[in-house]
Amino acid sequence: MDKGHARRAFVLVIDACGVGALPDAAAYGDADTNTLAHLAEALGGLELPALGSLGLGSIVPVLGVPPSADPAIHGRLHPLGPGKDSISGHWELMGVVAERALPTYPQGFPQELIARLLDATGHELICNRPDNGLAAIEEFGVEHLRGGALILYTSQDSVLQLAAHIERVPVQELYRACAAARSVMSGEHAVGRVIARPFTGEPGAFTRTDGRRDFALAPPSRSYLQELQAAGVEVHGVGKIHDLFAGVGIDEAYPGATNARALEQLDGLLGRLQRGLVFVNLIETDQLYGHRKDAQGFYAALREIDTRVRALLDRLRPEDLLIVTADHGVDLSHPGSDHTREYAPLLGVTGEMLATRAGGGRLGGPRHDGPLADVGATALRWLTGRDAPELPGEPFLG
Repeated sequence: MDKGHARRAFVLVIDACGVGALPDAAAYGDADTNTLAHLAEALGGLELPALGSLGLGSIVPVLGVPPSADPAIHGRLHPLGPGKDSISGHWELMGVVAERALPTYPQGFPQELIARLLDATGHELICNRPDNGLAAIEEFGVEHLRGGALILYTSQDSVLQLAAHIERVPVQELYRACAAARSVMSGEHAVGRVIARPFTGEPGAFTRTDGRRDFALAPPSRSYLQELQAAGVEVHGVGKIHDLFAGVGIDEAYPGATNARALEQLDGLLGRLQRGLVFVNLIETDQLYGHRKDAQGFYAALREIDTRVRALLDRLRPEDLLIVTADHGVDLSHPGSDHTREYAPLLGVTGEMLATRAGGGRLGGPRHDGPLADVGATALRWLTGRDAPELPGEPFLG
């Protein structure tokens, strides 16, 4: 049998949990950002024992999380290409590097594009500006209910978002409109994602549902996910992973609109999967708390992740690999509410390493700093014993 016949790899992405400004962060207006460290400072310290035991406090100074005396593999990862959003971050984790930044619309979408969107979607459009999603819904929700026009907005990221109340525009119709918008947003207007944002409730109390759907641009090049598939290894995407890759390289997709749901899916896969990659996005640190600058909510989400990581560590088989990382930052202390151009943390550990520590030995994990693509390269090597020299990234574990 091949080297990886019974091996599993679990990659957990804590969305927007950055650990320090990248060298070019100032060009993005993000100088001196550090999501995790500044969160800890704002709250007087963090308590994350499981992640801390793996070496979270050994990556960068984090108040309340001391450096580990015996860390797992730990370090910081950086992108090779431009951008600071979920699509570029996740793509890079799996070896896809965009040659140029995806288009953004800081002044809203131009009128010639609006005209094409009107024709394609069959709906009138209101708002058309960069905005916080909840603020856009609150401001334009009543007008939407009255006339049925979709709420169109964007952000600093390369996105086009369409919001509609589920009682005014059925969810499937919103999805259809987003699919039509995706066809329009091509060529020079090929945004990373068109996002459907259904919401419900009464004026003054609108809330978004779990029915978000991302219509992502297909990755522009081959990924480590496809390399795994070619080697006969199944890829399981939890949360928005399937959408971020437009389904390319994903064998099975599992919903995870909340962290709790995504972690439930992870638990189920841990119990029944014998081999393969499980690629998980944990969205709430970004979507619910980061953009809203809710430090207590962000910390609560981290504590829950930490608890679940502790349980996960106890269930790892010797031939399992766990990688915990992120895709970008969203520094709550930084002006504005957009993503920040930051390093991603890296924590990597195997079940065999944990068994050694349980027997009185040491994890002995080295520091590893490198590109985000090292995650995909490591997953491929771990699960197949092979490399893909034509893709960026180098394995940090064999």
